[in-house]
Amino acid sequence: MADTTELAGQTPYQRVERSDEFQALRRRFRRFVFPMTAFFLIWYFAYVLLASYAHDFMSTRIGDSAITVGLLFGLGQFVTTFAITMIYVRWANNTLDPAADALRERVEGGAL
Repeated sequence: MADTTELAGQTPYQRVERSDEFQALRRRFRRFVFPMTAFFLIWYFAYVLLASYAHDFMSTRIGDSAITVGLLFGLGQFVTTFAITMIYVRWANNTLDPAADALRERVEGGAL
C-alpha cells in the first residue's frame, strides 16, 4: 500500500481500489470469469459456425425421431447458459462474496 502522503489526496474509493485486498479480489474474479466467458464464446461460435457451414451434420436425426443434432446443440446453449449462471452464483457466494464483505467491513470501519 502507498505511504500516507500519497493517500492524502485520494478519495476513499481510490484508496480501496489501490489496496492489496481489492486487487486480490479483482484477480480472483478475473481468473474465474475470463476462462468461463472464453469457454462459452467458443461453444457459442462453434454452434453458429456448425449451423452455418455443416448443414448435413446439424440436420442429422437422432434415431427415428424429429430431433436433430442442431436442435440438441441449440438447446445445449440454453442449458450451458443456466449451468454457467448457477456455477458462478455458487462460486461467488462461497468465494468472492466473503472476501468482498470482509473488505467492505474494513472500509466502513475506517481501516482503509
